[in-house]
Amino acid sequence: MDAFDISASGLSAQRARLDIIAENIANVETTRTPGGGPYRRLQPVFASRAGRSGGVETVGIAVDPGDPRRVYQPGHPDADRDGFVAYPNVNIVEEMVDLVSATRSYEANAAAYNAAKTMAQRALDLGRA
Repeated sequence: MDAFDISASGLSAQRARLDIIAENIANVETTRTPGGGPYRRLQPVFASRAGRSGGVETVGIAVDPGDPRRVYQPGHPDADRDGFVAYPNVNIVEEMVDLVSATRSYEANAAAYNAAKTMAQRALDLGRA
């Protein structure tokens, strides 16, 4: 049963990662947030599960400390005195690479779960014979 638990934790972690990537992509042009300033890129924080046979859990969400992109747009409503607008520190290419990686990881965990399910089913079939 550990195989099911480990695969399920991986599926859950990758789903959280995909949700955060989607949020980053959706806010790639957000120059103003309720907290002030541009949107800041988010990243999931994972850790191995303590006291269990394995698996991973999402323990938090970290804010990327990178500097915002500064773009000269003097007519923009969020431009500073020098005409620069602070845009989020989100790189769309990096997000797309993370998206593909998270998708592949999710698929791998789903395949491992299905393989464990097939093995368990075959073990039950052997027990009946």
